[in-house]
Amino acid sequence: MVSFNNIIGHEEIIRHLQNAMKTGKVSHSYIFTGRPGSGKKLLATTYAMTLQCEAGGTEPCQKCDSCKKALGKNHPDIIMVNHEKPGTISIDEIREQVIHDVAIKPYSSPHKVYIIPDAEMMTVQAQNALLKTIEEPPEYAVIMLLTSNADALLPTIQSRCVRLDLKVVDDSLVKKYLMERLHVPDYQAEIDASFAQGSIGRAKEAATSEEFSRMTEKALKILKYVNTMEVYELSDEIKALSDEKQNISDYLDIFQFWFRDVLMFKATQEVDNLVFKQEINYIKEQASQRSYENLEKILEALEKTKVRLRANVNFELALELLFLTIRER
Repeated sequence: MVSFNNIIGHEEIIRHLQNAMKTGKVSHSYIFTGRPGSGKKLLATTYAMTLQCEAGGTEPCQKCDSCKKALGKNHPDIIMVNHEKPGTISIDEIREQVIHDVAIKPYSSPHKVYIIPDAEMMTVQAQNALLKTIEEPPEYAVIMLLTSNADALLPTIQSRCVRLDLKVVDDSLVKKYLMERLHVPDYQAEIDASFAQGSIGRAKEAATSEEFSRMTEKALKILKYVNTMEVYELSDEIKALSDEKQNISDYLDIFQFWFRDVLMFKATQEVDNLVFKQEINYIKEQASQRSYENLEKILEALEKTKVRLRANVNFELALELLFLTIRER
């Protein structure tokens, strides 16, 4: 059910939007900005649906004609702007889907709502063309720009929009959501929530992806036995990871959670705050074998590896250097 009540976190933004509807102070243009998977689209579509709802409340009623059309994604006055080329939104697409269209009055609603996902992909020409509509919008127009990089938008656009920054959602809320809504078991929800780093979208993806559980399994196998592996076995693992270059940053995240757990257990001897609670025996063992200095060094090496890979350093070499650090005592 599409409803503000079903959105996890972002209470301040929801309050702001509901207040705007209550007081009749709906802005003509908004920027929703936050990391990928933070819930920008869900907030924008829920807001659009509520604005058009015939009941006129601060939640969509789900029952009226307008809500049914919005749920069926065929509402004539809620326009989701799309683009053909990956990575760019052209001036023609903005002209056709927004500028020319906005001159036509709404079919059956109080507003005409335009949602532009990946707004940072608009070319400068497209942004300049849109600026005129944002500066002099028709009474009924509401334009929502969704972006994970608001700085890519022209300062003139930024200054004329209400900016809503989506904060990361607390891990405990993400975990609760996964367990209650998606029925993910406790220990798995812990891993998925840590991996998601405050993004419900990313948590959902991890929880429902067979690929992610396969990766977690593979990463844990390496982490648990890295110190007892023969050199040739380690080379095989590095080769296997090289075949999955596209997933390497996810693997490095999992490695980071593991060594943070080892460090945390070494410092506190407590299990409660660990991500990989179910591997406590291995974590205990590594915590007793490794020094604080060694663990700090490994966590630094993981950060360095991420930087090296972003800078396109030789992939296998970067991983070899990382594993050398991990195997040091």
